[in-house]
Amino acid sequence: MSDSVGLVNLGCAKNQVDGEIMLAALQKAGFRVRDEASLADVAIVNTCAFINSAKQEAIDEILELARLKAEGKIKAIVVTGCMAERYRGQVMREIPEVDAVVGIGADSDIAAVVKKVLGGEKAESFPEKTELPLCGGRLLLTPSWSPYLKIAEGCSNRCSYCAIPMIRGKYRSRPMESVVAEAERLAANGAKELVLIAQDTTRYGTDLYGKPALAELLRRLCRVGGVEWLRVLYAYPDGITDELLRTFAGEEKIVKYIDLPLQHCNAEILRSMRRGGDRGEIEALIGKMRAAVPGLVIRTTLIAGYPGETEGQFDELCSFVRKMRFERLGCFAYSQEEGTAAAALPGQIDEAEKRRRAEAVAEIQMNLMQEMGEAMAGRTLRVLTEGFDRYAGCWFGRSYMDSPDVDGKVYFRAEGEKPVPGRFAEVMVTDCIDGDLTGRTVG
Repeated sequence: MSDSVGLVNLGCAKNQVDGEIMLAALQKAGFRVRDEASLADVAIVNTCAFINSAKQEAIDEILELARLKAEGKIKAIVVTGCMAERYRGQVMREIPEVDAVVGIGADSDIAAVVKKVLGGEKAESFPEKTELPLCGGRLLLTPSWSPYLKIAEGCSNRCSYCAIPMIRGKYRSRPMESVVAEAERLAANGAKELVLIAQDTTRYGTDLYGKPALAELLRRLCRVGGVEWLRVLYAYPDGITDELLRTFAGEEKIVKYIDLPLQHCNAEILRSMRRGGDRGEIEALIGKMRAAVPGLVIRTTLIAGYPGETEGQFDELCSFVRKMRFERLGCFAYSQEEGTAAAALPGQIDEAEKRRRAEAVAEIQMNLMQEMGEAMAGRTLRVLTEGFDRYAGCWFGRSYMDSPDVDGKVYFRAEGEKPVPGRFAEVMVTDCIDGDLTGRTVG
């Protein structure tokens, strides 16, 4: 019987796609892929290093696997992903139970790395970041009906608080033909929704075609048979063009949802973040987007407790959230990342205060979402069924208003035909509980 491998995948959806490509390569090389890394011969930890809490999560996972290795339950541990790329030699030095540490450029050699550690060798490899495969066969970690589609890698925005450009390198778009071909393969595998991801989706094509090409890519993807929803994540405010808004409004398959991380609204904070703009410009942009795309759901991400953020600037952020009434919103406490420009700024804020501010924004948003959800009672939504919750005794899924993993669910009872995971159901909203909608099928 062949040796087995298992993957612990941490962090964002972009990292998850890298993990799916690695699993497919390992399977092709003859390894058995186990659902649980703790039950495999070789455990691979695909790490995140975006913020301190993500790094700690990765370390905790590695230490737990090290305990299993000491007990003889697994043979070897391989660490890859962003933390491996960022900290390189430190990982194996500080956690000697690890057998291999490989940067993102070594993902295409993962089968050779696993063979090496099974032979009792230690391995460290950090090829150029550009060696990271942008595409390839994938062993999906998501349901087949709703996979992620990565259209680019890296980032060239250089925001002051973010380590991603150091870890992932400069922005690299995939050729349009490559993206469309993968979309067709995913559709043939049963995909009903494609979730487009990159560090900045709105920059797509600028390096290959000399101009933004996301709108054109979306129009081409709309012609892929079988796919019914196209969802765009990680858009950048400066990249919201008139052409993109017209495409959103005019193409039926593009769900009227966009993930638009804004990070803050105060002009001084935004300038320090190297993002530019001010509250007035942002509010004008949001107004323009909502006018151009009726029914548009905007999800944003904010940072509370950025260095030097005064109580007045934080109050402005809270006022901004209340006024704009974003349909979806997440707020992070600022994470001081070594090597970034913001990490060296004066006025670093106490961890407890940063958490308090982030939680205060989250509470404002939860109240707004509850209010907006209750106002939807009586409305019928098309819901992509995901499964049955046996504890709640009802089905659940997502409407166009909710992205996988980061947003909520629609919980519903079925009247008549039994729902099928991966298929759509028409659901009439009856209530909203803690921000999640509830309802029953109709039609």
